[in-house]
Amino acid sequence: MSQTHLPGHEAEVDFGDVTVRLAGELVTCYLFSLRLSYSGKTVHRVFASCGQEAFFEEHVHALRTLGGVPRSKARYENLKSAVAQVLGLNRARVETDRWIAFRSHFNIESFYCRPGIEGAHEKGGVEGMIGYFRRNHFTPVPEVDCLAELNEMVDQWDLHDGHRRIGSWPRTVDEYFAVEQPLLMPLPQEPFETGRLFTPRVDRYSQIAVRTNRYSVPTRLIGKRVRVVLHASHLVVYDRNVEVARHERLIAKGSCRLDLDHYLEALIRKPGAFPGATALEQARSAGKFTPVHDAWCAQARKIHGERDGTRALIEVLLLNRHLAHMPPAPRACGDGPHILPRWDGVPLCFLCLRGWLPCPCTSIAHGAAFRVFAGLVS
Repeated sequence: MSQTHLPGHEAEVDFGDVTVRLAGELVTCYLFSLRLSYSGKTVHRVFASCGQEAFFEEHVHALRTLGGVPRSKARYENLKSAVAQVLGLNRARVETDRWIAFRSHFNIESFYCRPGIEGAHEKGGVEGMIGYFRRNHFTPVPEVDCLAELNEMVDQWDLHDGHRRIGSWPRTVDEYFAVEQPLLMPLPQEPFETGRLFTPRVDRYSQIAVRTNRYSVPTRLIGKRVRVVLHASHLVVYDRNVEVARHERLIAKGSCRLDLDHYLEALIRKPGAFPGATALEQARSAGKFTPVHDAWCAQARKIHGERDGTRALIEVLLLNRHLAHMPPAPRACGDGPHILPRWDGVPLCFLCLRGWLPCPCTSIAHGAAFRVFAGLVS
C-alpha cells in the first residue's frame, strides 16, 4: 500500500551482497544502503564484510553526506550488528551495547521490521533501491584494484542517481532532497569511534590474530600485547599509544597479510631466510618489490656473495624509513642509460651519493650497502 512520508523524518537501512572483481579475483562484497523515505536520496558504500564496523562506518559516511539525521525512525532488519535477541513475534528487541551507544550518540530512533519476508515489505524502498543499484551499476561486474577505488565510483553513481525521477514522481530525487535536507537534525560535533578494539598477543612469527586472519607487526613486539582497532576496510595496531602497523583488512578467512618492512631487522641477522620469506613474496605480488629490486639484488650477490649481497639489499630497504624526512629528489635523476635502484619511487643511490642522506660512514648505508651503490653506479 502506498505510504506518505514527511520530509526529514524517516529512513530505511539495509545490506545487500554484490559481486566484484577485486585485484583480479572475483569476490562477494556487501553493499550498504541508507535511503531517506521522503526524497529517495540514497547513500551507498561497499565493504568487505557486513559486520558491526561496516554498519557503523556507513552510518557515519551516509549521515555526513546527507548533512543530518532523520528526526523520526530509521527502519532496520534484525541485523546482528544491532540486535542481540528478537523477543517473540512483536517488535521488542534486545539491542547490542555498542549499537545502543552509537544510535544514542547520533540520536537515531530504531524501528525493527518483522522477521522474514513479511518484514521486507516494511522497508520496500531500500530493498528496491539495492536491486536498482545492482542492475544499473554492478552489471557487468566492476573491476577494481581496491575497495577505495570502488567506493569512489559508488560516490559518483550516487551523485548521478540524484538526477533521476522515481516512477511517476514529478521532480528529481535531488529536488525533493533540497526540501528535505534543511529539516534533518544536525550531526553531533563529537566523533564516534566506529572501530572495534582487540588486544592480541604477538606470536613468535611476529603476527597477531584478528578475527579469523593474521597480520604482521614489527619483530620487536614479539611476546607483547598490542592494541588493535579493527575498521571495516583496514586495521591499525598500536603499542601503547604509538601506531606500529596498518593493514588493509583481509576478505578471505584463514589468510595472512605480512609487511616485509616488519621483518627487516630479523632478516638482516639471518639473510639466508630472505629469498623464501612469505613477506617477500607478498611484497612482490603487491608490486612493492619490483623486478628492478630483484635485478639489483642479483647484481649485489654477484659482486659480494649471497650473504653479504642479500644483507646489503636489506640495508637499502631499511633506508626507506628515512625517506619521509628527505627533500624530494629531482625527477630527472633516474633518466640516464643505467637503472638506479628505487624504493617508493626515489633513486637511493642518488640520495646517498649526493649527500641527501647522512654520510655513508656514519649511517645505515655504510659498508656493504654503500659498496653496492658504488659498484652499480660506476
